[in-house]
Amino acid sequence: MLRLEDRDFFTDPEILVDPYEYFEAVREHGPIYQPAGKDYLIITGFAEALEIFKNSTDFSSSIALQGAAHPLTFVPEGPDISDQLEAHRSDIIGHDLLVNLDDSAHINLRALVNRLFVPSRLKANEEYMDELSEEMIDAIVAKGGGELIQEIATPFVTAVVADLLGVPREDRQFFMDLIQAAPPPGSLNSDDNDYRTEAHPMIIMGGYFARYIQERIDNPREDIMSELAHSTYPDGSRPKLEELVNLSTFMFGAGQDTSAKLIGNAMRYIADEPGLQDKLRADGALIPLFLEEVLRLEGSSKITARLTRRDTVVGGISIPAGTKIAIALAAISRDPRRWDDPHTFILNRPRIKEHLSFGRGAHTCAGAPLARAEVRILFEKLFAKTSHMELDEERHGTPGNRIYSFEPSFIVRGLADLKVKLTPSRSFADA
Repeated sequence: MLRLEDRDFFTDPEILVDPYEYFEAVREHGPIYQPAGKDYLIITGFAEALEIFKNSTDFSSSIALQGAAHPLTFVPEGPDISDQLEAHRSDIIGHDLLVNLDDSAHINLRALVNRLFVPSRLKANEEYMDELSEEMIDAIVAKGGGELIQEIATPFVTAVVADLLGVPREDRQFFMDLIQAAPPPGSLNSDDNDYRTEAHPMIIMGGYFARYIQERIDNPREDIMSELAHSTYPDGSRPKLEELVNLSTFMFGAGQDTSAKLIGNAMRYIADEPGLQDKLRADGALIPLFLEEVLRLEGSSKITARLTRRDTVVGGISIPAGTKIAIALAAISRDPRRWDDPHTFILNRPRIKEHLSFGRGAHTCAGAPLARAEVRILFEKLFAKTSHMELDEERHGTPGNRIYSFEPSFIVRGLADLKVKLTPSRSFADA
């Protein structure tokens, strides 16, 4: 019988439901483990993952999206495969997306992104988040609840990132429908993960974003895409239209998915942790700390990947050039060497913001401040307008025996649906 730790994380539907038991079995073999018959390493150690994240010289992000299980199109040779990698980079799925770029290509695009997600811009965008969340939460509380993911979470975060970028209102529903109908990033069905097919949502949306960027080159507006259209790289050169299209399309797609999943994951703890929602409703200052602990325990991303470019050593273990690395975000966040009582939800956990759910180093998630702001604001509204929130037991079972449907993805940790019951607060009912 195949041991749990040697089953295939990337295709096994049972591991999809509970990846944590699988990663604990892997952890028993140490913080760095090569499953039997596999050509990649799995990192479950916090310190080892941090070391890799911060070393973009020896570790390439080129395979972050396609994953460590996907075969390379070349046979790595020698102690430094940098030239080989560049010669075959275009073979990699999503090779031109920000998450997969290295070195100067990544530095240039990241410089543009860093100028866009500045605190002043996010603060200005919070007014829109506040108004939109007020409207949406009013509607769902008034009817006593509903389906949280598709009715609130996904439309809310999609509208927020669309407003920030400048996507026309008339196109937003089409984009939401397109993404909803598409397979999730990192689908368990590997045939769904080819981003180069004309029918893929990224390609279809790219056509729209090409038009948006061109329109702003000709007639600038007060939005992020206008800034991108007239931006320059640190060396003074101008980005190509294709680069701007890829960047804006990726920001839109990535910006709506992980935040929506965080909302659903957070609601599970609100419903099932005794006394938690009363504490958060009484003291809104605890909501950000609550969200950080949810990010640690149930972050929206379970795993990412790196490719070793040069012979190197991590945690005392030699790793040859050409080795594929699966960094198990869901496991490093529960590493008992780093976190006391790692599987338990602890509100206001010491040093909680040091978790790695948004990555670290050069590829730290640029949209993390936006995700934190929009999810915080949405829950502030929910707590203000309700006196109690619970999950619908007809759909999800009772506490301790919950039934959930997770999206079939080796990357994303998120619910396909979450039906909730909401009891209005006295002030909401009076109003």
